[in-house]
Amino acid sequence: MMSHSPAYTAQASAATMHIPGKELAKTVVLRSGEKMLLAVLPASYHVNLKRLAAMAGGSVRLASEQEFAGLFPDCEPGAMPPFGSLYNLPTYVDESLAADEEIAFNAGTHRDAIRMKYADVVRLAKPTVGNFADKG
Repeated sequence: MMSHSPAYTAQASAATMHIPGKELAKTVVLRSGEKMLLAVLPASYHVNLKRLAAMAGGSVRLASEQEFAGLFPDCEPGAMPPFGSLYNLPTYVDESLAADEEIAFNAGTHRDAIRMKYADVVRLAKPTVGNFADKG
């Protein structure tokens, strides 16, 4: 567990934790038709919607906070952990996160984070891993 000053963006969280943005996994909520899904990628990257759509098997778009507000009752808005299985949501992890042995991610608040081995995150989350994120 890591505590830090409140931060409301992934890059700000990385800065307050004094870790590179590529080591902080951000969780992005997307919508594909009527279903929601999670994309997990480095804080310093952006979701490439076309590549993620190819992986998900249908068009995807960013979900609004209003659309997903009720899906994570135990989390502050925008501070979801990368474990979609806890919320019955499919999870996609960008393969670039595997470059580091350990990653950090939000632990449900804008002040708390967890740092753990990438391999353990994949073992627990059981995501689909692929290439859907672009730097910067």
